[in-house]
This record gives sequence, C-alpha cells and structure tokens, in this order.
Amino acid sequence: MATAGLYRRSLPSPPAFDFSSAEGKKIFSEALQKGTMEGFFRLISYFQTQSEPAYCGLASLSVVLNALSIDPGRKWKGPWRWFDESMLDCCEPLEVVKAKGISFGKVVCLAHCTGAKVEAFRTNQTTIDDFRNFVIKCTSSENCHMISSYDRGVFKQTGSGHFSPIGGYNAERDMALILDVARFKYPPHWVPLKLLWEAMDSIDQSTGKRRGFMLISRPHREPGLLYTLCCKDESWINIAKYLKEDVPRLVSSQHLDSVEKIISVVFKSLPSNFNTFIRWVAEIRITEDAKENLSAEEKSRLNLKQVVLKEVHETELFKHISKFLSSVGYEDSMTFSAAKACCQGAEILSGCSSIEFCCREVKCVNGMSYAGDGEAVVTGVVVRNGSEQNVDLLVPSTQTDCKYGPEATYPAGNDLLTVLLLALPPQTWSGIKDQAIMNEMKQLISMAFLPTMLQEEVLHLRRQLQLLKRCQENKEEEDLAAPAY
Repeated sequence: MATAGLYRRSLPSPPAFDFSSAEGKKIFSEALQKGTMEGFFRLISYFQTQSEPAYCGLASLSVVLNALSIDPGRKWKGPWRWFDESMLDCCEPLEVVKAKGISFGKVVCLAHCTGAKVEAFRTNQTTIDDFRNFVIKCTSSENCHMISSYDRGVFKQTGSGHFSPIGGYNAERDMALILDVARFKYPPHWVPLKLLWEAMDSIDQSTGKRRGFMLISRPHREPGLLYTLCCKDESWINIAKYLKEDVPRLVSSQHLDSVEKIISVVFKSLPSNFNTFIRWVAEIRITEDAKENLSAEEKSRLNLKQVVLKEVHETELFKHISKFLSSVGYEDSMTFSAAKACCQGAEILSGCSSIEFCCREVKCVNGMSYAGDGEAVVTGVVVRNGSEQNVDLLVPSTQTDCKYGPEATYPAGNDLLTVLLLALPPQTWSGIKDQAIMNEMKQLISMAFLPTMLQEEVLHLRRQLQLLKRCQENKEEEDLAAPAY
C-alpha cells in the first residue's frame, strides 16, 4: 500500500550548491581559510529543523538565540532553559503562525521581545554593498548572526517566502551559505550573494512590503527575570489598548486628589481577564526528576528572583497598591495561581499541548527546611487522561515582619500591578489635573528611584508594551527599530 506524502526535494543546481557536495565542500574550505566561517560553528552546534511547515521564522530565530547563548529566563522541558519555537509567541499567536506563517516585521518583533539586540533592514532601506558588508561582519564573528527573509522561487526552489540563518560567506566567489531550517525539504546550500539579494528584494504579498535581513547579537541586558507579558490569546489587544489609551484618558478626565484615587480609577476599570496578560515567570520541574534539595543553579535563579521581588515590595507604589487592594477586600490565592502554573508546566514538560490537564491537589511546602531561606516549593498533583504526575513549582519569597513574627510573602497580584504601572510610559500621568498629585505620581514611578535589577525588569516590560503597541496598531512591518523607552 502506497504512503502519501513528500520525501525531500532535489536541490536545483545551479544556482545553488549542496553544502555536502564536492563543490560545496570546496567552497566551504576556501571560506574557512579566509575567516568568513566563524559564525558557522556556533550556528551548526545549535541548528534545528523547523517543527511545522510554516515555522521557518521561529526555527531560524531559535537557532540564532541559542547560538548566542541568550538565556530565555524560563524553562523549556525538564530543568532546561532553552529557546524553542513554542516559546516565541509574543508578537503573533502560534496558531496563526502555524496556519499562515509569519511576516518579516513580526520575526523582528519577536527578536526584540527576547531581549536580543536587533538591526533589521528591508532591501529598500539599504544596498547590496551594505548587505555584503553585513554578511562579512556576521560570518567573521561568533557574536552576531544573520537571518534572511527571501523568496525561494528565485533559486528555482518550490515554495515562496522563507526564513533561514546565513552560515558563511565565500568572498572570492561572492557566495553565501544558507542554513535551510526546512531540512526535510532542502539541505544547507551555497548561493550567489547577488541572487540572494534578488530573492530578498521581492514583495511579500501578505504585507505588500519587501523582504530583507536582520542582524542579531547578544543584548546589553538579559530578559526579565520575574515578570513577563503574555499574548497567547486575543484578549491582550483590549488590555494593551486599555493601558496605553484608556488609562491616560481616565486619569485626566476626573479630578483626582490622591494617589489612592488614581489607583482606584485605574484598577476598577481593568478588563476582567487582566491576570492573563502579565505573569510572573515560574520555575517548573517534574517532582520525580528532582533531587530533594534545590541545585546550586536553581537556588541562584531563585535568589535573583527574590531580590527583584523584595525590591518591588520596598517601593512606595507597592505600598499604595497593597493598601488599596486591602480596602476593597482583594485576596490573592496562591493555591489557585500555583495550580494553574503547575498545569501549564506539565503541558510544557510533556510536550502535549493538545491534552487537557487539571490539578487535583496543591501542596505548599515551607521552604525553610526543604528549599532554603527565601524559597518555597509548591507541589501540584496534575491529572492527565486518568494518570497522575507530581510537578514542582519553585517560588521566590521575601520575609515580612508582622506582629506574630516573620511571614513569607510570595509573588501576587499587588506586585504584578505595581510593576505594570511602573512599566507604563511616564506621560501616562501627565494629564492629572492636580499638579501636586501628578508630581507625586511621577515620583512614585520614576526609574531614578528604582534599584538596578528592578529597573531592568521594568525596562523589559516597557519594551514588551511598546512592541505590543506596534502589533496592535499594525505598525510592526513599518517600524523595525528597537523600542525607545
């Protein structure tokens, strides 16, 4: 019985040369001697095949981020932090990418979201000579890598728009090495640089804009340690609009004579699904795979998170928000948050996104004897198809003095709301009618009064907000630059 499907494609040659062919090896050897294969070894060490037919942009970005040793700050599977296509959903839902692919502007947006340093150019924004110089720069270094967006048809290949990293350059032949992430279709191959430019200098019919290339290098700072924005469902559009447009209008349309009244106006109008938008970054592990005590690496990560959490709790804005939330009877459920995080963690660890998980039980274990000072382990019993699995959630905490003695405080709604307000643009509060209250509010959210680690956390969220605003306004194809703070 015949099996339907496709098994690879023959690489049209010329114009391309298979990397493993005799000619391809010769081109490689020549380039290696000239020093323009330096980036190749890092890229090939972390190379991966795209896991979905339309995931070429996500796979290319994962390869480059891992090759640059950028820490994603969250786990992929098991105990490992690692960039994977499934984690690149900041600027476009994965379901949309899977069905329609992804545009050049949104891959650039994703690269910015990870905290990487990104320089992106469409072909109408630069020249072929500049492009050649950028290729030489990246292929001569381990600290910069290039992703090209091009039309396969120019190389007589099947398909149209595609993304792949550039792995090397032969100056004498003026040829570039495309490390094709669709390895199920074509192998890595050498192409004339002029032809690659022509393939990039084509119109993407989905955007009406020319394709191009991006240079990605290590960031000046790592992504957020404890907080991140999430846009896995369409509700983020309404929440982003509320924060960027409605909040400035609300605080300027009323006479507000205290910080508490400002906070009340902002939070009483919050969209109901707000808690899906900003989240704290959890450390997850399968209980059976874990040692009784935390590893040195796990303790180090938790200690850094603990510092950030403590810095949030020490801000004056946090005290105002906590006072307001207490006055309206708001209570945070650590059990509910832990159960939700454990279910999400079980889904990630198992790789089964299509299977529904539910958490039957959550057991909070005081970290003083189990995890160490300032840390706690929350164990959730997760049920999937009738079978059970224990999942650990590693939680940072700070010690708060109360009349009964020290009390552990964990990430909760009040610190999430605090960092989100800190991340809003300073001009958000410029319309407050009472000059004294406006000045007080601006002082509460001023970056100048924040400790260094909290500053970096807030800047990461501010960066994400700016990028989401671009997506909301459909400007990610027009503005490729890093967001200004």
